[in-house]
Amino acid sequence: MSKIVLIGANHAGTAAANTILDNYPEHQVVIFDANSNISYLGCGTALYIGGQIDGTEGLFYSSKENFEAKKAVVHMETSVNRIDFEGKTVYALDKNGGELTETYDRLIIATGSLPITPNIKGIDTPRVECVKLFQDGQKIFELLGQSDIRTVAVVGAGYIGVEIVEAVRRRGKKPLLFEALSTSLASYYDDWFTHDMDKVLSDNGVELHYGELVQEIEGSGKVTGIVTNKGSYQVDMVIMAIGFKPNNSLAAKELETLPNGAYRVNLKQETGRSGVYAIGDCASVYSNALQDRAYIALATNAVRSGIVAGHNAAGTPLEGAGVQGSNGICIWGYKMVSTGLNLEAAKKAGFTPSYTQFEDMQKPAFIKEDNNRVKIRIVYDKNTRRVLGAQMASYQDISMGIHLFSLAIEEKLTIDRLALLDIFFLPHFNQPYNYITMAALSAK
Repeated sequence: MSKIVLIGANHAGTAAANTILDNYPEHQVVIFDANSNISYLGCGTALYIGGQIDGTEGLFYSSKENFEAKKAVVHMETSVNRIDFEGKTVYALDKNGGELTETYDRLIIATGSLPITPNIKGIDTPRVECVKLFQDGQKIFELLGQSDIRTVAVVGAGYIGVEIVEAVRRRGKKPLLFEALSTSLASYYDDWFTHDMDKVLSDNGVELHYGELVQEIEGSGKVTGIVTNKGSYQVDMVIMAIGFKPNNSLAAKELETLPNGAYRVNLKQETGRSGVYAIGDCASVYSNALQDRAYIALATNAVRSGIVAGHNAAGTPLEGAGVQGSNGICIWGYKMVSTGLNLEAAKKAGFTPSYTQFEDMQKPAFIKEDNNRVKIRIVYDKNTRRVLGAQMASYQDISMGIHLFSLAIEEKLTIDRLALLDIFFLPHFNQPYNYITMAALSAK
């Protein structure tokens, strides 16, 4: 029997813990987590804030009690402040200031990520909030219920920022969305898609401020305004949604990292130190699109990395298959999904990319109900013809289609292989010359 210490118990940590506890009961598992809850589905925060779900109970899928029932030792609201890698010991403080030490045979670091906050004047003003923890969502939900908060600035037009402005608008407030780039969701989609989302936001009452850098937040006892490089605006609340960075303060000096600070790991999720694993948002992943390590902070990636690390820490060699960064969003019913690299990301990565695209109805024209336009773009490398990424959008639920492209990227398929792919046809579902086939056939 060996002792496995796990630091952090959200998605990656929960997956690692369950993998070990369910499959290797002979091992002792000791879990430390600084929070008071486990396994919070942060992707549901905007749904909760916007009142689209009844409550928060369903946003948790595990708990301290679940782990303890499987014989784990669990220390909640306990922060690990030092790791002695040579002595294989972790040192922690509980919420009352009590000191705890725990030796280990193998260590899994799952400390996640932290919100990025700009170093600007007024960032600590009351009613400036970030979106990360369950407690953050609770606080924002309560603040939006106050009658004196009427105008809300959301900073950052990535996935979280776009979801939050919808939630703010659904609560009857006036949202202003600020973004340094010229469009929303630019990390995942090309302009052909993002401009559609910009229109969805604008049509539903979101005031868009693109190409603006926030320079200051005004207010004394509470927020009264926000200042950018282009103007000043009266607001009653600011929600920061710029993005996340790896939470690496525990071991950045002892373990090798990527330039952004994520722990560098191999396909077994193992760091450069034998028996020490890093998983989830604090660690790198292997991108099959890039054919290299990358940082892609997604819950799905976190879960897979936790499963892989759990098996390896327990003694079963297992390598991950790499990831594509598959993702999606739904705003006022408009659905966008993507995987791999968009055109700009492919260029930055050094590829010579091209793309093929197509737009059509989901089903034949004689189907009058539940039939919407769908648009698709497939990005591929001109030299190798290898598929690098895909993007799809529609008011139709076309989300399952992106999994085809995820597998295509993982298997290094060429755009030409997709042209004659066996895709079934039935009018209830699609067209005989469907948009996937038509896009692939159109590739030059």
